[in-house]
Amino acid sequence: MHFNGISLDTYALCGSLTASSSLRNVEFGRQIHSHVEKSGWLSSVFVGSALVDLYAKLSLIADAALMFDEIPVKNSVCANALLSGFCEANLWVKGLELVRKMPELSLDYDHFTLSAILRSCAGLSAVQLGRQVHGYLIRKVYNLVEDVFLHSSLVEMYGKCGLVVQALQVFSLAGLRLGGEKRRDVVLWTSMLGVYGRNGHFEEVVLLFKEMLKEGIKPDEVAFVTVISACRHTGQIGLGLEYFDSLTHVYKLNPGLEHYSCVVDLLCRAGQLDKAMKLVNEMLQKGHNNGSVPLWVALLSACCDHENVELGKFAAQKALELDPQNVGIYVQLSNLYARFGMWDEIGQLRELHSIFSNSTKVLESASFQLQESGWEPSPSFLAHVQNHPAVTFPRLPAASTLPPPEADEPLLLAAAGQQVQGHIAKLRRQISVIDGHNQQLKSPSDQ
Repeated sequence: MHFNGISLDTYALCGSLTASSSLRNVEFGRQIHSHVEKSGWLSSVFVGSALVDLYAKLSLIADAALMFDEIPVKNSVCANALLSGFCEANLWVKGLELVRKMPELSLDYDHFTLSAILRSCAGLSAVQLGRQVHGYLIRKVYNLVEDVFLHSSLVEMYGKCGLVVQALQVFSLAGLRLGGEKRRDVVLWTSMLGVYGRNGHFEEVVLLFKEMLKEGIKPDEVAFVTVISACRHTGQIGLGLEYFDSLTHVYKLNPGLEHYSCVVDLLCRAGQLDKAMKLVNEMLQKGHNNGSVPLWVALLSACCDHENVELGKFAAQKALELDPQNVGIYVQLSNLYARFGMWDEIGQLRELHSIFSNSTKVLESASFQLQESGWEPSPSFLAHVQNHPAVTFPRLPAASTLPPPEADEPLLLAAAGQQVQGHIAKLRRQISVIDGHNQQLKSPSDQ
């Protein structure tokens, strides 16, 4: 349209900005922003709201706040867009400051605003403010009982503040209609399940999940994570596996890493390491990359309890590939080695951990020296450094299959240690080169 000389109206501009936020294409969004300023459409509150929403969804909170201030005539839509960005960035105080500023701008609170306020109260554990908002809802919102959206926010707020009884009271009244009929959606049920699970009421999670199924509510992925995790804590192995099986075969949902992590931990606590490893192999074959750190740590912990050295080595190897700075992995693997008197392996494991710690200190020292020199690196230089192989943390050698019993672990750790030492030497050489370059830049001014 633009190349053919067709003028862009608010519909075209708002649609383009919405597409940019959906595709997370900030460069195209900034081009639209530039065109808006040149063409004079910045005075349109609709285009301004779309720009605020674009920057907020792309986590560019400072740009979103600046754009909000530039809108001459604001409405609740642009305020809610900025408020949503504050909540997504966990800037709870900033969000509440915007809420208190809204009456000065002659902006009313709608349901999205009130829900965001409750979310901020939950993030700050500000239960007194949350109760005030609850009272405001009772006084101002017509037919609040049928609004399950606001009730879900209330349940989340009370639950994150540790007030389980109040959350249950709100849940019991939600969706209540004339004649005693209740209409509660899956979001409300999942919120209450999360409140029980977050506060350690695992038996209540299972009972509420069964009640949810009786009412004909189809559970989502989050509900299954909560109930399987509850079965893990209550020791109901068979029930947890039954729910995991129904996830795919009955409700046609795709299990994610969190589901596999819960089930693996469930099997590990029951001592069924073979079934846990079989499930892990099934997960890897379905394209879930290398799993997650909690999954491998759960498997490593079970290997320590049941004294399975080889499987423990494998689990630790995969966990360290994902998080080489996790001290707990080194401690658990060291404890497993100690049970079998593998003192040489413990010494080499400690040496490997110290090498990783030194590499972190070198990176911090390089960053500090660059700041002290007054040199401001360009974005292209930072991108080059971040993608440079010498700057990335080294990984332990990949282990795609279970290592055989005759695998030489000391040689494996020694080889990894040599790679890390070479990495540290390269970093120190880079720092010295930068220092020399800075001295050359300073020498003409000193003269």
